[in-house]
Amino acid sequence: GRIVSVGRSSMPPEDAAYPVDAARSTGLAKGLCPGYQRLMLNLIEHGTKTDRPGLLIVHGLYGSARNWGVIAKRLSDARQVIAVDMRNHGLSPWYDTHSYPDLADDLAGVLQNLDGPFDVLGHSMGGKASMVLALTRPALVNRLIVADIAPVTYTHTQIQYIDAMKAVVAEQLEGLVDDPTLISFFTQSLDVKEKKWRLNLDVLAAEMPKILSFPDMTGKHYDGPALFLSGADSDYVKREYRNEIKSLFPKAQFAKIPGAGHWLHAEKPREFEAAIRTWLG
Repeated sequence: GRIVSVGRSSMPPEDAAYPVDAARSTGLAKGLCPGYQRLMLNLIEHGTKTDRPGLLIVHGLYGSARNWGVIAKRLSDARQVIAVDMRNHGLSPWYDTHSYPDLADDLAGVLQNLDGPFDVLGHSMGGKASMVLALTRPALVNRLIVADIAPVTYTHTQIQYIDAMKAVVAEQLEGLVDDPTLISFFTQSLDVKEKKWRLNLDVLAAEMPKILSFPDMTGKHYDGPALFLSGADSDYVKREYRNEIKSLFPKAQFAKIPGAGHWLHAEKPREFEAAIRTWLG
């Protein structure tokens, strides 16, 4: 995939917390809004534009665009696929806030510069950001796929992983993180040369209550097609959440991938890819 920096910005992309190699990046700065001091999000582009809508992939907490490389590349045989590093993750800039309205606004800037609308696929935190995007800027979202998350507040925290990452370097994570899938995810966010994480761990820890919650979207709804795709072994999208989902996404459809948990795209990548292909057509 080709690394591209896209978004609203009045600063050069090299001012970002983790600058992108200039030889592999392109800054698309058209349509800038006066007064915006927002740096460009980092994107990895797979394939080229076709007659089908492009697909924007939005990763979850502690993830990155790189996590989605194989799936994004495979799906790009039929459409352009863009995977994004969210703020405070990967090669994108760091900010002091990490609310879903912020994340949705970042995504809106990306899609405006890509001449959206795009189909949007978001996992976990990225799924919540994608839902807020669809509810607040529906014209930018052609179809919505939400992977293993619901528009509700969760009580289980993921703060323990921040503690583990702060305490150790990658080769020592094995004793502190019980899921090998997560270890491989986390280590893709490690800058090996600098021996530091490409994650704004302090802000993510401070903003964890916002990340676990979902903003009040009373009165809003997204009337486009929406697929809520879950792992059959995950408890993130319970049946009792369906009324809330349907109130916000009246055309919501539900599907489960057998044998998959919350990290369904990593645990069952071929089945996940097949489900996305079938639904998008």
